[in-house]
Amino acid sequence: MAERKPVGRFAPTPSGRMHLGNVFAALIAWVSVRSRDGEMVLRMEDLDTQRTSGEYARVLREDLAWLGLDYDRETPPQSRRGAVYDGYFRRLDQLGLLYPCYCTRSQLHSVNAPHLSDGTYVYPGTCRELTPQQRAAFGRSPAWRVRVPDRLWQVEDLVQGNSTWNLARHCGDMVVRRADGVYVYQLAVTVDDGEAGITEVVRGMDLLSSAPRQMYLQELFGFAHPVYAHVPLLLAPDGRRLSKRDRDLDLGALRVSRKPEQLIGALAFSAGLIDRPGSISARELAKEFSWNKLRRDNLVLRGV
Repeated sequence: MAERKPVGRFAPTPSGRMHLGNVFAALIAWVSVRSRDGEMVLRMEDLDTQRTSGEYARVLREDLAWLGLDYDRETPPQSRRGAVYDGYFRRLDQLGLLYPCYCTRSQLHSVNAPHLSDGTYVYPGTCRELTPQQRAAFGRSPAWRVRVPDRLWQVEDLVQGNSTWNLARHCGDMVVRRADGVYVYQLAVTVDDGEAGITEVVRGMDLLSSAPRQMYLQELFGFAHPVYAHVPLLLAPDGRRLSKRDRDLDLGALRVSRKPEQLIGALAFSAGLIDRPGSISARELAKEFSWNKLRRDNLVLRGV
């Protein structure tokens, strides 16, 4: 039986210009899929409509084209898919897994809530067994959580290796819809990737803990698990993590003084994909791409 062609995706948030950390994740996703003659999908993750805009989305498309990172199709942005998410939310409700949560942000981050060593709180199930009378007494709209089982998920990652997660102990019952009615990242991304037929998810290693959360939802919704690859984070030469506040390292500034091949070469060299600094196009890089070459630890940007 022939191996199915991979389907990868770009999923940028149109809230500003891409910085080189964003470009790096997009580049690795692209060269991995193109090296095997696969398909690329573009999706704008604009759930937070207060921070995102159609203008930023337009500029993102221009920046991808300038870099030579083409795509085969674009799926509707998340801001237009509320009705779709409603259907999957109802499915969770039909499974008896949803319950309303009235906890405030301060309560969730209080000293009484158990925390992991990285500062992420583990939800202790405060609202799980509230009676209808207790719920009505709050007098405000709740967030909605999905119950998670006490079991293990094995995440097999092309970059970070294998890891084992127990959602009951790592995060607790998960919010899937906020009190204002907006669906959260975990549900939206799971639905979007599943419906688009995504087979390979490449993103920053800071999102590794999202993989078991999404694997759980994939099982509930009947989607196949994609292959995961959580790539190293890119650090500025002074060691700080890149963000959209770093205007000197976003494409708005860099396109003025650099060619796309120079930026791609610097990223590829920093990541260990080429053995010497120099210019290279995305298509040339795809011809010699291998996951075995990619460094696992955070990368210090060199050559820009």
